[in-house]
Amino acid sequence: MTSQQIDLVQTSFAQVRATPDAVAALFYNKLFELDPSLRPMFRGDLTEQGRKLMQMLSFAVSSLRRLEQIVPAVEDLGRRHASYGVRDQHYATVAAALLWTLEQGLGAGFTPEVKAAWVAMMVCVASWRWFRLRWSINDSDLA
Repeated sequence: MTSQQIDLVQTSFAQVRATPDAVAALFYNKLFELDPSLRPMFRGDLTEQGRKLMQMLSFAVSSLRRLEQIVPAVEDLGRRHASYGVRDQHYATVAAALLWTLEQGLGAGFTPEVKAAWVAMMVCVASWRWFRLRWSINDSDLA
């Protein structure tokens, strides 16, 4: 990601995180609309799940200049999600729901550049995670 893309992601997220419960509700409604088979994976309180979503996004967005801090958390999240039945193909649906949610929350502020920056973030984190898993790279290898 470029520095400008990081700035765009951070600035745009600051605008939507002001209403975290509404943003999370939009996200989950869209996610289940796109793929109703995902709904049974969420057995608990969706409001609480939405708070966790917003916390994870906040952590990821604030750590974009320190990718090595994001990846272990994303890997841990991926392991937990796998235990719930989440498969690789579900991540594309999550990405689509997130982009749609951002578009709704930002309105005209969801420019092509902002969208590209969010896509770059998702690709960057996913690629880094894949690279570490594929080549068995540990945190100690990065020091």
